[in-house]
Amino acid sequence: MKSILSNIVLSIAIGMASTATVNAQTLKAQVLSDNHVMMRVPTDKKYLLLPVEENQENDHINVIKDNNSVQTLNVRLAVNKADYYVPLDVQRFGKGNVLLDISVNRGDVANSASKSSTSDFAAWKLIKTSDQYDISNKEKFRPAFHHTPVYGWMNDPNGMFYKDGVWNLYFQHNPYGSQWENMTWGHSTSTDLIHWKYEGEAIEPDVLGTIFSGSAVVDANNTAGFGPGAVIAYYTSAGKAQKQSMAVSTDNGKTFKKFEDNPVLVSNIPDFRDPHVFWYDEGKKWILIVSEKQHMKIFSSKNLRDWIFESDFGEGYGCHDGVWECPDLIKTTSGKWILVCNINPGGPFGGSATQYFTGSFDGHKFICDTEPTVTKWMDWGKDHYATVTFSNAPDGRHVALPWMSNWQYAAQVPTKQYRSANGIPRDLDYFEYKDTGYVSVKPSPEVLRAFSKKAQKSLTPSCRVDVQMRGKTTIELSNRKGERVLMTYNASTETFTMDRTKSGDTSFSNDFPAITKAPTRGKVKTLQIFIDKSSVEVFDVDGKMAMTNIVFPSEPYNNITVKGGSAKVYPLL
Repeated sequence: MKSILSNIVLSIAIGMASTATVNAQTLKAQVLSDNHVMMRVPTDKKYLLLPVEENQENDHINVIKDNNSVQTLNVRLAVNKADYYVPLDVQRFGKGNVLLDISVNRGDVANSASKSSTSDFAAWKLIKTSDQYDISNKEKFRPAFHHTPVYGWMNDPNGMFYKDGVWNLYFQHNPYGSQWENMTWGHSTSTDLIHWKYEGEAIEPDVLGTIFSGSAVVDANNTAGFGPGAVIAYYTSAGKAQKQSMAVSTDNGKTFKKFEDNPVLVSNIPDFRDPHVFWYDEGKKWILIVSEKQHMKIFSSKNLRDWIFESDFGEGYGCHDGVWECPDLIKTTSGKWILVCNINPGGPFGGSATQYFTGSFDGHKFICDTEPTVTKWMDWGKDHYATVTFSNAPDGRHVALPWMSNWQYAAQVPTKQYRSANGIPRDLDYFEYKDTGYVSVKPSPEVLRAFSKKAQKSLTPSCRVDVQMRGKTTIELSNRKGERVLMTYNASTETFTMDRTKSGDTSFSNDFPAITKAPTRGKVKTLQIFIDKSSVEVFDVDGKMAMTNIVFPSEPYNNITVKGGSAKVYPLL
């Protein structure tokens, strides 16, 4: 099986040559003042390659064509050196030239030891045009069977839907650097939830704001009037206020046209974001759930255009130590409803995490079936956030995808070509333990099919380990450098812990070294551990416990020691 990045590299249509190609064209900057630079760029070559230095401030670039602003973006332009390059497609603006009007954010960088003025910035010598952009993998931590952006920053999964055998994943993306900025919906597709093809940027910022999180649905019955099978995306336009906007695709999600009457929902509350839409069959209507500060608002619609307020949920329920975000509302096979609520901060081990509520929904109001003070966590690791489900998944399944990081340190992790991955896809359902309902979390069947059925003894950098448990079991993953991840199951206390304090590089954040602990809701017979270069994800095979943690070992873990149980290693196909 080829790695996820190899699959992307072969499919993306932006070339494989080095950024220092012979056909690159160097440009001339006009420095007008310490905080103002202009540069004229011909569009005879496809890309303008922007040199990025990550420890600098964001500079603002206004792209002007025929005296009109056609795009704005923020980039950490290189002052001393280029950590990497990012591509700006300039041919999209038509033949001729574009003018870059650059507002330099000098901050503390212009008077650094090696540079004394804006005219000396390395960016003006390094910036160039080229017909090609190098996307070959330069990161040893890039996983093999998890989705990652080809380059740039990624956080929340967005707008996920399944149609005609294809899983469509959109994601919060910065195409112009590996730090959070320029929020755009990047787009990847897959037929097996393992191999992903980068499809480019699907929804880009506009005058209403940058593009924050949201969802997409397949309008099979043409309720919105854009045609049977049109894909309708709802997202947050984040400008002076956060408001909800709509875009429509009639080509299965490849391209979107924004609704001419955006925004479609507004609020006077600053934190108003992340709309999630689904079809409520019992009432023959669409439901939209959206976060508003520390509660959720529920709306309904017959046509995906006009929304009626139905109810609020959240006051006094669960954890309120941070802002509520990225909601979801699903009906499980038992008939019970799950309201998913991501929160930052407030997670059980600090930072961001996913809480949820169980109960009932009648098309108007969600009623929680536990006491308001009860808090339930979907995953007990440090790196499981912004978890939402695919719309229109086959066989009525609820396939969820988390962002596999934590806002405490997501911008500091030791990668630069890209930042962040998604956790493996997981199917959600419902189970009860001691008269209380919980979310069942299991690796999706597509994930299990990605591994050999034949076991081997040794670990590989990307593999699955099945551990048969007894009363007390310890599992240690280690390498020759003495780095390790230690896991312990205690049947008597019904707990599972993971210690990553000595897992490898933890120096980039004081919040990263951690021991995470989960209740197992009963006895555990078999654990499934998914290891993929920079992550360790653990699931009880019965779905009662999940724990997701990222790690950065200096070399792959090549040894596993199990006490109180037995392990089988299944390599990636």
